[in-house]
Amino acid sequence: MNLANQLTFLRIILAPVFFVIYLLPKFLPALSVNGAGWTIPVLWIIFIVSEITDYFDGLAARKLNLTSDFGRLFDPFADTLVQITCFLCFIIDGIYPVNGIIAAFLLLLVIYREFGILFIRNLMLKKGVTMGARICGKIKTVAYITAAGVTLLAVTFERLAVMNPVLPYIKICAFIIFIISVILAIASFIDYLLIYFNTRNNNDD
Repeated sequence: MNLANQLTFLRIILAPVFFVIYLLPKFLPALSVNGAGWTIPVLWIIFIVSEITDYFDGLAARKLNLTSDFGRLFDPFADTLVQITCFLCFIIDGIYPVNGIIAAFLLLLVIYREFGILFIRNLMLKKGVTMGARICGKIKTVAYITAAGVTLLAVTFERLAVMNPVLPYIKICAFIIFIISVILAIASFIDYLLIYFNTRNNNDD
């Protein structure tokens, strides 16, 4: 566990902490004497630290020559864990302005995509090839982060009862970005799948 992987591991720890802090007021309101407003600064700190460590673990790996096959797989795994945790919290909370089944279906597509990528990476490993994050996957990650950030902004306004007139529009914007991120996730999965088939065909040749 070098420095880069330690920063990655921190995100894995923060994911369940975000989950508990986000949903604690919803399921244990007795613990929230002053409502759910206290969760907002904590959630933002966790969210920002998670994204900062995502940047610095890659920076540390490159600058300190700490890149490894393990790190190439560990980093996207931690990213996925954080992102799915955030979206799961938002959907449980009903923050998106659509039927909960629709939002849950979109999240299910994301989860299926991530398991599919994991399966493909394992197949590639058997061929001696470590498949790290590709540019399409990185674009998808940026979309995930943007969707989660805008949605958390909507949660902030809702829990602090600030700027209520614009809150519905923020929710709509957040949901649209979430849909875009799901589309990008599916597109990136197809890209990974094509890379796998090309690699397999080349090895067969």
